[in-house]
Amino acid sequence: MLHDRVLVELDQDSGERRSSGGIVIPATAAMGGRRLAWSRVVAVGPHARAVEAGDRVLFDPEEKAEVEVNGESYVVMRERDIHAVAAERLGDESTGLYL
Repeated sequence: MLHDRVLVELDQDSGERRSSGGIVIPATAAMGGRRLAWSRVVAVGPHARAVEAGDRVLFDPEEKAEVEVNGESYVVMRERDIHAVAAERLGDESTGLYL
C-alpha cells in the first residue's frame, strides 16, 4: 500500500439488505440519498494514522476504486475518504467509534 491508502474487503451481502420488518430490499432499489457502507480494513499504507488492519470503516461505495487480488474483490481508497471507524482496540475508555 502506498502513502495514506487503505485496502478494504467488499461486503458480498451489500447488494440486498433486509428492513427491520423483514422485507428484503434488492440492490437495484433506488434510495432517496447516498447510502454509506461498512467494510473491514485489510491493509493500510505507512502514512495512514487513524486506521489499522482489522478495523471496520464507513465509506461511500459510489466513490471507490475496486481491485481484484487472488480472485477476491477489494476497494482501495484514501484515508480521508473514510467517514467513520469502528475499532475494538480503543477499549472501554471511549465508544470505539469516531469520526
